[in-house]
Amino acid sequence: MIDWDALTRQLAPLCSRPLLRNEPMRRHITLRVGGPAALFYRVNELAEFARISEWAQSHHVPTFIMGHGSNILVSDAGLPALVIYNACERATVGRETWAETGIPIRELFLKAAQQGLSGLEFAVGIPGTLGGALVSNAGAYRQNIAERLIEIDLVSEGRRQRVSPDWMQFSYRDSRLRRPGAPPTALLAVRMHLTPDSKRAIFARARHLQRQRIEKQPPESSAGSFFKNVYDRTLAEQLPGLPAPLREAGVVPAGFLIEACGLKGYQIGGASVSRKHANFLINRGDATASDFYQLAQKVKQAVYEQFGVWLEEEVLYVGWTANVPQY
Repeated sequence: MIDWDALTRQLAPLCSRPLLRNEPMRRHITLRVGGPAALFYRVNELAEFARISEWAQSHHVPTFIMGHGSNILVSDAGLPALVIYNACERATVGRETWAETGIPIRELFLKAAQQGLSGLEFAVGIPGTLGGALVSNAGAYRQNIAERLIEIDLVSEGRRQRVSPDWMQFSYRDSRLRRPGAPPTALLAVRMHLTPDSKRAIFARARHLQRQRIEKQPPESSAGSFFKNVYDRTLAEQLPGLPAPLREAGVVPAGFLIEACGLKGYQIGGASVSRKHANFLINRGDATASDFYQLAQKVKQAVYEQFGVWLEEEVLYVGWTANVPQY
């Protein structure tokens, strides 16, 4: 059992501002649910972020690092952990760009676009930070963040180091930091390569993608796309209503399967499947984390029974077991 008050006193000399005890996580995640964090700290300086992460990892303190909270579902019981809110947002943009991982990914896109640098257009409508994008290998329209990386500055197992992108073991909407047994790791900053292009062309592509997002995505509180798309060519060829480009690519959107099960508008407690886009689970105003979890399980079971595939969550469950995940 961790004495969090004692731990607060030990950690305080490393921090430039007060640590918060029992901070409600619903204030910090886009689903607006979740119980308290045992200890919560917002960090703005990279050196401080690295120093706290090295100390926490060396002392085996359960730690969860978050950005804007747009891709996580925190349990109603909360998090028996040190939660570090990463607000380190500096960036130097060029063909070779350096950026701290707390920067909003769409802000980084805008900085790049204003300098005539392409490669992040897919991020224009993604609400999270660069760090969150790295953990989940975020992307859209068959592009992803991993393709642009050169080097990652991180703290892992108590030691600051610079590693190649291979260290993350990226795959579709996934990295080693989402998987069981991942080493305690804090992603600090990255170097990435961008491609020169005309500003007009870059913003035209971004506007096209943004219009698609606005047309499809609901305005209510959500975590973004809840489930990963399914890559299954056999299944894709069996679905007559699937658009031809997706069928040819062997890609079946999770929302297509959920809608085909008749689940748009389906509700458990205050959580429901959006009527606008079936891969968005939304908060009607009084949802609990348990409502969302039960709804997600209902959706997965229905899709399995009708199509024979289990959907995999894009959203991360945080604090649902005694073992707090370390990201």
